[in-house]
Amino acid sequence: MTRPRSGHTDTFARDHLPPAGQWPVLEFTTELLAYPERLNAAVELIDRPTAAFGPDRPALRTPDGEVWTYGELLRRSDQVAQVLVEDFGLVPGNRVLLRSPNNPWAVAAWLGVLKAGGIVVCTMAALRARELGPIVAKTRPAVALVDHRYLDEVLTVRDTTAPGLAVVAHGGTAPEDLSGRAGRKSGRFRAADTAADDVALFGPTSGTTGVPKITVHFHRDLLSIDNTFGKATLRLRPDDLVACTAPFAFTFGLGMLVVFTLRAGACAFLTEAATPVQLAGLVAEHGVTVLATAPTAYQQIVKSGEVQRLAGLRCAVSAGEHIPQRLWEQLRAELGIEVIDGIGATELLHIFISAAGPDIRPGATGRPVPGYRATVLGPDGTEAAPGVAGRLGVIGPVGCRYLDDERQADYVVNGWNVTGDTFVRDEDGYFWYQARSDDMIVSSGYNIAGPEVEAAIVTHPDVAETAVVAAPDPERGSVVCAFVVLRDGVTGGPAKAKEIQDHVKRLIAPYKYPREVRFTDALPRNPSGKLQHFKLRQIVQEKAVEGRA
Repeated sequence: MTRPRSGHTDTFARDHLPPAGQWPVLEFTTELLAYPERLNAAVELIDRPTAAFGPDRPALRTPDGEVWTYGELLRRSDQVAQVLVEDFGLVPGNRVLLRSPNNPWAVAAWLGVLKAGGIVVCTMAALRARELGPIVAKTRPAVALVDHRYLDEVLTVRDTTAPGLAVVAHGGTAPEDLSGRAGRKSGRFRAADTAADDVALFGPTSGTTGVPKITVHFHRDLLSIDNTFGKATLRLRPDDLVACTAPFAFTFGLGMLVVFTLRAGACAFLTEAATPVQLAGLVAEHGVTVLATAPTAYQQIVKSGEVQRLAGLRCAVSAGEHIPQRLWEQLRAELGIEVIDGIGATELLHIFISAAGPDIRPGATGRPVPGYRATVLGPDGTEAAPGVAGRLGVIGPVGCRYLDDERQADYVVNGWNVTGDTFVRDEDGYFWYQARSDDMIVSSGYNIAGPEVEAAIVTHPDVAETAVVAAPDPERGSVVCAFVVLRDGVTGGPAKAKEIQDHVKRLIAPYKYPREVRFTDALPRNPSGKLQHFKLRQIVQEKAVEGRA
């Protein structure tokens, strides 16, 4: 089938898509998933809601009382687009790196890039230069829009490996700050004439090797996640105030705080950083009605005795990891809320299996939301019978397309997106989570690649070798556990463990540091010298069992 004419002058994204034979099957099975050939997602996300709900309706709020209306967000996103095009010569198809915590200017920047026909490369503010460098090398951004407090790591990457990258700060007071530049623009911008299947977003994700995979998403994909999970399961209302702890670089947070919220005419409550207990206080203080976070956060709020601060919620969403049934039932008993559980993936942009209200079956993740179908695949790639555990396979309007990456063939099997999760499907079509089927460590909803942590630890001058595995943790689900062999003459102990932990925090995002450091004389290897991680997992599992005895 011939693809529509692209609106991109810079064809980098289309040129580096996977071969057509490696794409997953894409299906558009509901009326909401029928799209015109020409589509700019930013117009659908801010122009149309502003016209429908009025320019004076609040769109974004922050804990310190800052409020942006829909009209203000529309004007500022158009001004950002003008800055990109008029000041930096951005052409449709160029990439723009974003690095910022969740705040209003980050939303305006994200929308402005799409308006200009650019491709957003959204990164977490916590990433270090060591992690940003491979992303920049792979996506080749022309411009970086960066919160003024998080410039240093981007400048390091620019100065060492990307000399042509234009870096623009936002949120500061300098005349050349993005807000200053935007203030000198008219705020009248005609959105780029992009195709529905032009690329809008590059979503970096870490594989088990720590080498970033770049997921590729089209303009229509950004609407598809709302036209499936958003409208069929979440069902936001215009009077909702929505909070989510995930950063925009996690597409869970992007969907909850930008896509779903704006299309519903609701208001996003943007927090840059808050502990679970602080979050509960903010929910109560500001009248948040919809909260989305990881099970770990709900668990910590319950344990703190502050769960009643969530009593004003009408809806709670859990994702990032499976919510234990005991916690789900405790929240229902304490608050009268039946938490919406769900599983999604960066490769598919957002949640594709979930349930809400009377459709919830406690303990199950749910069923495919309208627009998706799912199955359980056996070892030979064929569909397994109900009750048999296997790999989860998903097909829908959105699917995995890695940017120029041989791992595409691993994720897509016979047209199915194979997520790396093990599930059981029952006779009624409900999916029951079993475990991760790869080496990713999931801690408090964050995916952490063990080899990436190993690579950081081993740069410590006193470390001879190391291996990282997941250790069970009652609050975080799992934590990073590092087995460390020190060089001759160096003694391990609490002080050395903290020294190694601090060293890792300086190199990679702090949430990836090993919360457990165990010193050992040697690491287990097979006769060929290959490290045997499974033996280390057995050790931590045995310790966890002993601790519960």
